[in-house]
Amino acid sequence: MSFVERCTLTGAHATLVPLDHSHAADLAEAVRDGELWSLWYTSIPRPEGIGAEIERRLALEQAGSMRPFAVIENSSGQAVGMTTYMNIEPTHRRLEIGSTWYRRRVQRTALNTECKLLLLSHAFEALDCIAVELRTNFHNRRSRAGIERLGARLDGILRQHMIGPNGLLRDTCVYSILDREWAAVKANLEHELTRR
Repeated sequence: MSFVERCTLTGAHATLVPLDHSHAADLAEAVRDGELWSLWYTSIPRPEGIGAEIERRLALEQAGSMRPFAVIENSSGQAVGMTTYMNIEPTHRRLEIGSTWYRRRVQRTALNTECKLLLLSHAFEALDCIAVELRTNFHNRRSRAGIERLGARLDGILRQHMIGPNGLLRDTCVYSILDREWAAVKANLEHELTRR
């Protein structure tokens, strides 16, 4: 998967490193902060399922459809969440940023904002993407608001797009940022970072 090589993305608050099994203990602790698995509209594993989730993401990486990252909080050196480049389409120079979660303590902080800036900067400036997608459950209002604050635009809603682990049908909101919109989105993210 030469389009998206394994890489480390470093900022002032966070560092995104290639995910591996050494992050399991930190991530099991992180998922307990807020009992993130209990949110019915997300697919976040329980602490005992973190190892299997890491294995799943690494298998998708081997298959060429995902580049998973552990989110490291620079101040503590601990993994506080996961994120990925996924649905990678080299021919069309586009990808999705998704399967992202953070422990409650760092949600809506400079760390979260900086992670989006790092991922989007790399996608548009290093990989020369023409579009980056972000998707979320229709009912995940907090996630939708965060994506909209980035400056992403709603492309549409995929109705009955997925069957969740609880058997419920998920409608998926699909957002995107285009290369011609990146300069304004980047300026907004950099401004947000100065305010946090």
